[in-house]
Amino acid sequence: MADGLAVALAMSVPWSTSATSICSVLWLLAILPGLDLTRLRRVVLSPAGGIPLVLIALGLAGTLWADVAWPERFNGVSAYIKLLYIPLLLYQIERSDRAPQILIGFLVSCTILLATSWALLIWPEIPFPGRSSTVGIPVKDYISQSAMFTICVFVMLQFAHDAWRNGRRDRALLSIMLAVIFVANILYVATSRTSLVVITVLLVVFGLRRFSWKGLIGLAAGVIVLTGIAWSSADYLRTRVDTFFAEIHSYKADGKATSAGERLTFWKKSIEFIEAAPIVGHGTGSIREQFAQSAVGRAGMAAEVAENPHNQILAIGIQLGLIGIAVLLAMWLAHLALFASNSFAAWVGLVVVIQNVVGSLFNSHLSDFTHGWAYVIGVGVAGGAVLKERAARKA
Repeated sequence: MADGLAVALAMSVPWSTSATSICSVLWLLAILPGLDLTRLRRVVLSPAGGIPLVLIALGLAGTLWADVAWPERFNGVSAYIKLLYIPLLLYQIERSDRAPQILIGFLVSCTILLATSWALLIWPEIPFPGRSSTVGIPVKDYISQSAMFTICVFVMLQFAHDAWRNGRRDRALLSIMLAVIFVANILYVATSRTSLVVITVLLVVFGLRRFSWKGLIGLAAGVIVLTGIAWSSADYLRTRVDTFFAEIHSYKADGKATSAGERLTFWKKSIEFIEAAPIVGHGTGSIREQFAQSAVGRAGMAAEVAENPHNQILAIGIQLGLIGIAVLLAMWLAHLALFASNSFAAWVGLVVVIQNVVGSLFNSHLSDFTHGWAYVIGVGVAGGAVLKERAARKA
């Protein structure tokens, strides 16, 4: 039952926050009665499983010195609680054979979302319950959709690489075709500038890990050709990139709000907030209050009251100071180390971590619902599979 609910949990993430919340509670209820405390203790004492719990504990402790109402403190804690599932998923998947099914469930769910996105773009008059206001975005938002699709792209590329080496050329070509359709959706439908940066980083990592220098040059040439085609044909992509540089060039803190300008304003203010309480921060749930105080008497973007500084490190630093930042970085490093091997499961986990780390430079992805749950499930499932592989090698 727990394995089946884990599949349902992974499938729900691209589509519905309510379904994810329900599946997460049901999964927790299913796994708790059969916990082997000795095995769980071993997972909790490992860096990959234990450091997320340290961050949760620090977030809970941060409610004690936050100078905001208790509802805001509890709301701040909610961003950390989902990290509890990382050691529990590591524990479950390490003794389960269902990791592939969970990954397949996520890929199938995203593929259905992909087909729905293209269908709504081609036939926007199709009635679809709960669709967003943006054409081609059936649910949630373009940032979430492009992030989920980015993970799928690099999982499919690894699958294609392995299939090609094993002589399964048909599977390799099919996987490459599906990856291209995902990329096309990111470039033509759900263009997120953050995802463009993430894709660039992941392409470099993929090339360095899987190809010789000749192969890497060939990959780079192919990427340049595809980029040229996309740039010449995707008007929205060009607009997004050109707008970014224009917004940076025209930036004034008291000027008209722009996406890039707001980030620069939020980041500058966030650094000032951290400098005011550098060690333990202003407490859990204090972000909005800090921005509200700094907005008094200001104009333009400087007068905006933000609940999210659009940077995960700064979001942690405002609330929990340099101690919190150190724990966050330690968690990311522990999870990167967990996926240092060359197995397929390790690659899936590495893609999830890199996507979250790079994305968190421009958004608070770990605190966000969809991105945070994608990280928790990806690290927990892929990490559990890696731990199972290690145990099998020792046996």
